[in-house]
Amino acid sequence: MFEKLLQIWKAKDLRKNILFVLGALVLFRLLAHIPVPGVNVENLRAFFSGNQLLGLMNIFAGGGMSNFSIVMLGVAPYITASIIFQLLAMIIPKLEEMSKEEGGRQKINVYTRLATVPLALLQAFGMINLLNQSSRPILENMSGWYLACTMIIITAGTVFLMWLGELITERKIGNGISLLIFAGIIAGLPSAVNEMMVNFNKAQFMNLIVFAAIAAITIAGVVIINEAQRNIPVVYAKRIRGARMYGGTSTHLPIRINQAGVIPIIFAISVILFPPMIAQFMLRADTAAIVSAAKWIIDLFQNQIFYGVSYFVLVFAFTYFYTAVIFHPTQIADNLQKHGGFVPGIRPGTQTSGYLQNIIGRITLAGALFLSIIAVLPLLMKQATGMQSLVIGGTSLLIVVSVVIETIKQVESQLLMRDYEGL
Repeated sequence: MFEKLLQIWKAKDLRKNILFVLGALVLFRLLAHIPVPGVNVENLRAFFSGNQLLGLMNIFAGGGMSNFSIVMLGVAPYITASIIFQLLAMIIPKLEEMSKEEGGRQKINVYTRLATVPLALLQAFGMINLLNQSSRPILENMSGWYLACTMIIITAGTVFLMWLGELITERKIGNGISLLIFAGIIAGLPSAVNEMMVNFNKAQFMNLIVFAAIAAITIAGVVIINEAQRNIPVVYAKRIRGARMYGGTSTHLPIRINQAGVIPIIFAISVILFPPMIAQFMLRADTAAIVSAAKWIIDLFQNQIFYGVSYFVLVFAFTYFYTAVIFHPTQIADNLQKHGGFVPGIRPGTQTSGYLQNIIGRITLAGALFLSIIAVLPLLMKQATGMQSLVIGGTSLLIVVSVVIETIKQVESQLLMRDYEGL
């Protein structure tokens, strides 16, 4: 380990890239603590502490939402825009063709950046109005001019983070957007540990041991599932061109168990947050029936059992949905057939496509169950240990482990490239 660290430090360009990434993450954390003018921060934090659904959104905003900072939305609008274009590529044939070419993918990236701006404006407007529903005043001034300026400031913060994330990605030290989310999650760890130490007592000692054991098992499980894959054997037939023979090799087609990553959890969070957010706006309606319905919806989603079951089912369903979006067995089977490849014992074409569809359906079951359990793990830990101050954030843990693995792989690939250059 120390030899690799020394090797990284000796490589001047790699050292500069790592220092740049660290500096960018520090800048992000500084911006996350600069609040928008005219915000009562104490009332804001009290509002967030009493709302677990907003706490989920705050995770992906890197904690900036609970401070009402200038980067309070984080990179959430950019992620939303990316998901929208991925779904549109399934519906619009032209976008699907563009996504298969390098130049087309660059155009889609430009469209994604442009779509991020109106989405950020809409999310900023919705969040400001949602916070305005609090019983304790959070925003001291709600004039039209103040609202417009606040929306522009928040949108500019999101665009800046999007640009910063792309600069990090260009350095080839991990994915920039993922690293920004990672930094936001890690930044909340010291305050969580501090809160645990303040509230710690001897009665919680056994709970803490149980918590540490489950945390270690969870990390191991995340690593195993994140790296696990099913290798399907593929044989390429021999072909003769002129006086030379090509092909005749055996290889494998890797299919990951967790094809969807954390996208199903993001989808599920968006869906499960939507009804209570709409209900918050309906609380000030003039009709008593609408107000009663809004209160019933809010109370329903605050119920731990209903919230946990709904979250589990949504993550499970979205895992299958997103896997179907990104994995195309027919296209893979056609590509294998074009290049003279086939799965032993399976006919090329339709039968290969059906075989791959069957395989992905079975292994996705394991991935969907894993993601669903990870999503509701905080609720299970609360019930098992009774600890309210320190709970495993399954989603956060999944993101952290995935980002660390990806970053390590990219750094190692750059070191390996330098070894080849030396040869």
